[in-house]
Amino acid sequence: MSIAFVIYDGMTALDFIGAYDPLTRLHTMNLLPDVSWHICATTTTVRDIGGLRFAPDLVGEPLGGYDLVFVPGGFATRALMDDPDFIAWLKTAAEAPLLASVCTGSLLLGAAGLLKDVRATTHPSAYEDLRPFCREVVKERIVDEGRIITGRGVTSSIDLGLYLVEKLAGKAIRQRIKAQMDYPYGDE
Repeated sequence: MSIAFVIYDGMTALDFIGAYDPLTRLHTMNLLPDVSWHICATTTTVRDIGGLRFAPDLVGEPLGGYDLVFVPGGFATRALMDDPDFIAWLKTAAEAPLLASVCTGSLLLGAAGLLKDVRATTHPSAYEDLRPFCREVVKERIVDEGRIITGRGVTSSIDLGLYLVEKLAGKAIRQRIKAQMDYPYGDE
């Protein structure tokens, strides 16, 4: 199983890290040792909205061939929605078996035409921005439409990461990772 984590200037770091942490624990806790990942960007360095620097593993490489492509949100999504080069790059993820986004990352998936005919969510401040791109905007923390899964606001990234862990590896593994993270929320 291979995962592409998309990053870009102006993203919200917790959107990225919240899902990255539980998903990469599949490998680091030796629960699914064949899980691998790349941090993917269109630039050689990335700064989140607060200036925290990230160094991608791959720059400008197509996103095809990954089993899961994850897109975080952030204030920069509004400008990136109109960036034809970034959107063209994101479209290379169209055939991924799983696409996931959190917060306003769904705006980027929508601008790339990847949310047509599905229900989706985003940060509550961006519901109106998301409407043109999907069948229905849903005010839920996580919206699972099969191969496309969207998470609501920033902190839902942790919930979404754990949700994806369960989808990929089952509830027992999700519970092990959740316990290791000492994450007290989301018990159903």
